[in-house]
Amino acid sequence: MARPALLQRRVSLLSLSLLCLVPLVQSNGNGLAQTPPMGWMAWERFRCDTDCKDDLENCISEKLFMDMADRLSEDGWRELGYEYVIIDDCWMSRIRDKNGTLQPDPDRFPSGIKRLADYVHNRGLKLGIYADMGRWTCMGFPGTTLDKIELDAQTFASWGVDYLKFDGCNSNALEQLLGYPLMSKALNATGRPMVYSCSWPVYIGSLPPEVNYTLLGDICHLWRNYYDIQDSWDSVQFIMDWFFNNQDYIQPAAGPGKWNDPDMLIIGNFGLSLEQSRTQMALWSIMASPLIMSNDLRSLDNAARAILQNKAAISINQDPLGIQGRRLFKEKTKIEVYWRPLVDAASALVFLSRRSDMPYHYHTSLEKLGFGKGNYEVYDVFEGSKPKPLNSTEQFTVSINPSGVVMWYLKPVKTESGHRTLL
Repeated sequence: MARPALLQRRVSLLSLSLLCLVPLVQSNGNGLAQTPPMGWMAWERFRCDTDCKDDLENCISEKLFMDMADRLSEDGWRELGYEYVIIDDCWMSRIRDKNGTLQPDPDRFPSGIKRLADYVHNRGLKLGIYADMGRWTCMGFPGTTLDKIELDAQTFASWGVDYLKFDGCNSNALEQLLGYPLMSKALNATGRPMVYSCSWPVYIGSLPPEVNYTLLGDICHLWRNYYDIQDSWDSVQFIMDWFFNNQDYIQPAAGPGKWNDPDMLIIGNFGLSLEQSRTQMALWSIMASPLIMSNDLRSLDNAARAILQNKAAISINQDPLGIQGRRLFKEKTKIEVYWRPLVDAASALVFLSRRSDMPYHYHTSLEKLGFGKGNYEVYDVFEGSKPKPLNSTEQFTVSINPSGVVMWYLKPVKTESGHRTLL
């Protein structure tokens, strides 16, 4: 029997040969997702709750998605850019119909997906849906095998779907190698603009050489690099660590129309403190991550709402340059510094404390952080304050709470002398 490493190498070589047979169509050439998609998704918060008899408010049903569409359209989210209402796993009937077409569960989605899409569209929003290219989905519902890709793409288009999350449970490496590009081609062939979210990298090791990020950028608008987020600070940290420990591999792959996806925002649920919630929002903005919430918008508290609706953080996330940020320093004091370049020679800085004891006073200067000579206007994203301009050589101190952040937006007073070229 071949050893696993040798077997994987053989699979990879065969996969590359098969890929040559797949005619590619560039999804990111259709003008969609020029900034990271924003919206709401069911999975992390509501999982696969199909018990509508005893849990009508929280089960995966058309009512849940209509409720969230109402909240996005009426509570100020849509105007900030949160435009997608995305169905995840468990929406389907356990069997396809007599024509082989996917169909929603008739008890939980009695009006059908087309009517739900109309409801969402009438509120100025867009509808996303979930499929899996395996024999069945991660939770055991009908999958999209290779022979069903064109049919399912046409079905989604006929329903008025605007976004597809394409998972990879219960499929093998060869099926994924063929299926993800084929779905890209099939979606484009429908003539309906649909954002295409691929889960491919997480199933094949997440990093080169197993993952070809150039190919991903050609066929997908965004892709899941790492494991599912859970409702805990540990989970957020694991994801942050993976992304920034591997930033040299994945950061260059991101840009307008093609985004690394560290998974959903869990702000407003049960696992994060106020400080940790700010940290997730700040780092997801630095990473140019899709801002896809998974929470209950019907009962969100004001503190969580303020973080998720922070206009400065959203503006940084949605910066049209589309350059993903990087970690600059990881100090022995457990303070970390992150940076992202923005339009008009501006930039964003995040000071993160991984400490658990007390607020830490971090001393530095912009010059030490690599900024060019000159004066900079500084805006504190979460405090909303605008301190006096800083000279690049001037020492300053930031006080960072345990597991919290200080996030700044900076712009040179004189652009020609303040442009930063660290990347």
